[in-house]
Amino acid sequence: MNKQMLSDYFLDGELTAAALGAFFEPLIDAAYGQGRLIPITLLIIVIALDWITGIAASHKDKTCSSEYGMIGVLRTLFLLALPVLSKLLDSMLSMPGLFFYTITLGIIYHTWLSLTANAYRAGWEKWIPKSVIEHIDSELKAKVERATRRNSNHD
Repeated sequence: MNKQMLSDYFLDGELTAAALGAFFEPLIDAAYGQGRLIPITLLIIVIALDWITGIAASHKDKTCSSEYGMIGVLRTLFLLALPVLSKLLDSMLSMPGLFFYTITLGIIYHTWLSLTANAYRAGWEKWIPKSVIEHIDSELKAKVERATRRNSNHD
């Protein structure tokens, strides 16, 4: 009976998820503060999606470059460090997370705009509602302009 229960956990991925959570939650708690696993997980997922859509877009418009990718790694580290700094600011000022949540949600929002514009550039616009495309218009124009500049620099 116990063997069957254990195999069900493996099949459902629950045991794997529990093991990952047991490993990462103390690290996230130490860096970002207790009980902040969900916003940090959301931030990491949005950043990962931004990377995926950015790579797809750069392959489509032929602007893929390892130099730009390295800058992206540094940008990602910076984005993951900002909530740590805001948590420290909250601690210093005895705030209940005002700076942490403001900064983290702001980064999530900005990265969401970026990944949506990247998805559009990658040719996935049929899955993006028109109202969202109108909302990201300035981000989209900026990305297209940067890609055009990078392309002209490689010629």
